[in-house]
Amino acid sequence: MKSLLPPQKNCHLSVMTLRMANYSDASSIAAISIEVWVGTYLKQGVTAFFADYALEEFTVQKIRSLINDPTQLILVSQNEEGIDGFIRVSAKSPAPVNGCSDMEISTFYVQPRHQGKGIGKRLLSAALKHCRETYVKSVWLTTNAENDPAIDFYLAQGFEHVGETNFCIDDKGYLNNVYRLAFY
Repeated sequence: MKSLLPPQKNCHLSVMTLRMANYSDASSIAAISIEVWVGTYLKQGVTAFFADYALEEFTVQKIRSLINDPTQLILVSQNEEGIDGFIRVSAKSPAPVNGCSDMEISTFYVQPRHQGKGIGKRLLSAALKHCRETYVKSVWLTTNAENDPAIDFYLAQGFEHVGETNFCIDDKGYLNNVYRLAFY
């Protein structure tokens, strides 16, 4: 059957590069963090309580401190225009449940408009390669218990649900699931 759409001119494939984060990436990482966190968790509107948390937590200064911290690995996905996602792996991070190593995928964000393009899979694959190279037996992460897209993604990548914990902001707790991926 003949296409009803005219052929597109000047089409090119988007180029994506995975690399270690550097100081100049801190503001982009902070902006993506705010965008994804607010968009994922604040479904009914933004209150001062959550806005204050996001603006205090996702700062350029805090991101730069993480980039400098030898227990942290931050990989970014960069396209022609800029960074569209990142993953942070934290060593020496005790899990809230038994049976996990101290290697955590502590932050993993891809801009919503770039999800479904394989960016998350590539970031996760690179992070898991790093974890395997450190000879840990497993890696763990948490996600909000209501974040079905993330839960489905982690289960499809071989993670198993191993427990629950609370993500706390001030004195309020929010149920999170704990997932583990065993290597050996």
